[in-house]
Amino acid sequence: MEALIPVINKLQDVFNTVGADIIQLPQIVVVGTQSSGKSSVLESLVGRDILPRGTGVVTRRPLILQLVHIDAEDRRKTNEENASRKNGRLYKGIDGEEWGKFLHTKNKIYADFEDIRKEIEAETERITGNNKGISDEPIHLKIFSPHVVNLTLVDLPGITKVPVGDQPNDIEIQIRELILKYIANPNSIILAVTAANTDMATSEALKVAREVDPDGRRTLAVVTKLDLMDAGTDAMDVLMGRVIPVKLGIIGVVNRSQLDINQKKLVADSIRDEYAFLQKKYPSLANRNGTKYLARTLNRLLMHHIRDCLPELKTRINVLAAQYQSLLNGYGEPVEDKSATLLQLITKFAAEYCNTIEGTAKYIETAELCGGARICYIFHETFGRTLESVDPLGGLTTIDVLTAIRNATGPRPALFVPEVSFELLVKRQIKRLEEPSLRCVELVHEEMQRIIQHCSNYSTQELLRFPKLHDAIVEVVTSLLRRRLPVTNDMVHNLVSIELAYINTKHPDFADAIGLMNNNIDEQRRNRMKDLPPSVPRDKGAASSLQSASGVEQGDGGTGNWRGMFKKGEEGLPGDRTYPQLLPSVSPQRGHAVNLLDVPVPVSRKLSAREQRDCEVIERLIKSYFLIVRKNIQDSVPKAVMHFLVNHVKDCLQSELVGQLYKTALLNDLLIESEDMAQRRNEASDMLKALQKASQVIAEIRETHMW
Repeated sequence: MEALIPVINKLQDVFNTVGADIIQLPQIVVVGTQSSGKSSVLESLVGRDILPRGTGVVTRRPLILQLVHIDAEDRRKTNEENASRKNGRLYKGIDGEEWGKFLHTKNKIYADFEDIRKEIEAETERITGNNKGISDEPIHLKIFSPHVVNLTLVDLPGITKVPVGDQPNDIEIQIRELILKYIANPNSIILAVTAANTDMATSEALKVAREVDPDGRRTLAVVTKLDLMDAGTDAMDVLMGRVIPVKLGIIGVVNRSQLDINQKKLVADSIRDEYAFLQKKYPSLANRNGTKYLARTLNRLLMHHIRDCLPELKTRINVLAAQYQSLLNGYGEPVEDKSATLLQLITKFAAEYCNTIEGTAKYIETAELCGGARICYIFHETFGRTLESVDPLGGLTTIDVLTAIRNATGPRPALFVPEVSFELLVKRQIKRLEEPSLRCVELVHEEMQRIIQHCSNYSTQELLRFPKLHDAIVEVVTSLLRRRLPVTNDMVHNLVSIELAYINTKHPDFADAIGLMNNNIDEQRRNRMKDLPPSVPRDKGAASSLQSASGVEQGDGGTGNWRGMFKKGEEGLPGDRTYPQLLPSVSPQRGHAVNLLDVPVPVSRKLSAREQRDCEVIERLIKSYFLIVRKNIQDSVPKAVMHFLVNHVKDCLQSELVGQLYKTALLNDLLIESEDMAQRRNEASDMLKALQKASQVIAEIRETHMW
């Protein structure tokens, strides 16, 4: 199991090469308040002075510290390998048994730990400046030494409450969010550091640890400064877990004092003094406390934690590898044969465009109707319902009908309803079908335009690599649609004009409607004759009825007395319609001339039985014929749109694209990749290689049956 920690270190190196933190690796996160002794604990584990010192917030960037245990044989082999490299000059002169490496300085070796401390300070100020601000960008440091155990530690800024100097006012919130970012990792172990000379119940480190680890399954408490407690007090209850129990345990340590640090007291000497203090002050607990015991405990906890996390890590790595492989496939390979690539992209776009219309596209929209399905909806729902909502007699009043009838008769009274009035009025109603028909063409054209964007977003993502080619394809298809729009509109306009050109009163459906209407009129006449008194002869009753129907009234002056007709006409039947009678606006008086060209002023009166019947006949004929024409238009307009717009674009799209774009002079310009596409492809490729390498590392561990 000891080899598990180097495995995690190797995985950390793999992902460090691509600068990614998408995999949450097992590590120990050190949390504590300012001046709680965090830095001293870390330096005790390393055995060297490597961390910056000072007042206030000294640790201003996360420090990911990997401790790698090596023995003398490993060190000798490493030096031999370094000397054999071309850039071995960077490694020459390193005869010591300990050294360090930073990720940001690549292969540079630091044998002097004072240089490591200075590099940490310089790298911190490079990102955060010298204003005590913090950053979440980590510094990666790896220490090789025979005096350390294999560990991966993360040192974070100390928890603070009040901003100091020119620190931002929200420094407490920034540090808290940074700490939570690292300890929220379920694969991390939280090392909560608290000073012994403070109240354990008020420990900020334990408080923030409980927010993400309420059960305490991955929290280990460290009590520092045991030698600085008030006289007459000790930390026995705290170390025994009687004050606040911690599942993974509580370990006490003794730090170097500031005087010891100023006097350059060695960490090894400090550890010996710590052991002597524990034997004297806490003899019964000495073997379960101290820096060496802390190092062994952390090593053991981390190994067990890694063993539990590896299966999930392997699954996570495999899933990410599949995702990045798919992403890399979407970016495509670098273009070698530009001519073939251009033709392939054009052909694929044209095929996807047609497939979207036919409903056979690879990527089918589930949120809304798209392509051919939306066109079908426009034809049968939007357009169909709009036509059905058009009233056959809409905008046509009884006055309009009666006026048309009278205008069609001229100066002669008519015995029958003039056919010209029907034709005039029905054309007026048929004309109303043109506007919704043209609107149908417009809606289909808009959907054909939307399909372009749909294909660009979902179906042919390769086009996103070449923005100029994408724009050119959009322009060509838009131009083709624009050219077909007036042609389709003209055809739809002609469909309505054809209906207006010839009113076919011999249409079978219209003839049936006339026959049914005549039957109704005959039935009404027979009913009226049944209501006549028995003393009236049937032939006279029929004649009387015909005379009444033709507008001839008996009265003063006989049939030629028009004054009597006017008088009788004013006596309409009860319930009959009213119609404005045309009378002179001023009655002629004696001694004044009458201007017969004055426009009559309408005066409301009831319609006669003849007028009412004539209006009803015309209205029924108009409605019957209008329904026939509406049915024709509802059927022919979608067919015209499909033929002149949809099918034409489908048939000519590829040839249009090839003719406009497949030209040698345009190849280099059209196939220029977007600025960040090559960079994203390289990043995805590097990440995929890192994930594949990480998967191989874990597979090797499985082969050795280490878990």
